[in-house]
Amino acid sequence: MPQTIISLATSDLVVKKSRFLGFVHPVADRSEAQAIVARLRVEHPDAAHVCWALLAGGQSAAVDDGEPGGTAGRPMLDVLRHQDLEGVLAAVVRYYGGIKLGAGGLVRAYTDAVAQALLKVEKIAIVRYTELRCTLPYSLEGLLRRELSAAGASLLEVSHDQRVTLAFRIAETAAPALVARLNDAASGQLEWPSAITE
Repeated sequence: MPQTIISLATSDLVVKKSRFLGFVHPVADRSEAQAIVARLRVEHPDAAHVCWALLAGGQSAAVDDGEPGGTAGRPMLDVLRHQDLEGVLAAVVRYYGGIKLGAGGLVRAYTDAVAQALLKVEKIAIVRYTELRCTLPYSLEGLLRRELSAAGASLLEVSHDQRVTLAFRIAETAAPALVARLNDAASGQLEWPSAITE
């Protein structure tokens, strides 16, 4: 199950006199990530590189910022993917220490900077929700309300016309079982005019 982080976390790593400052941020999209990277560039004007990787709603990015291709952005992105994270920016500010690390050394340093920052942060599961709407006889409204409450669904709207219409929200993974349980409890008297997935 995909996860995200709930706060900023940092790391500080020195490898052969080069300093790698790791940052992991929860972000909504690429523009928010780019704003954070721009701020890091301003805060660290003497840094040799500000490399970053992003996983956010299909907006992946891996930026080496002048490091040899594939030695910074891609390894950081792989750390995010390996931990099944979503909505996370990983950035590493590098201060060059005068000793070349080689491709393998760079990959390890950037990977370690991100991995160490991620050790310090709380991760939470990302739950995707769906909205469902059903109509039913008045006599079943109480039963349905109890079933929705027991399943942890959020009641969004109730309207009373010739029949009662209930709109509710529930985790996508729990929706099929709930719908089956409601249909069974209502003995086929429910109608499902629409389902909207968020």
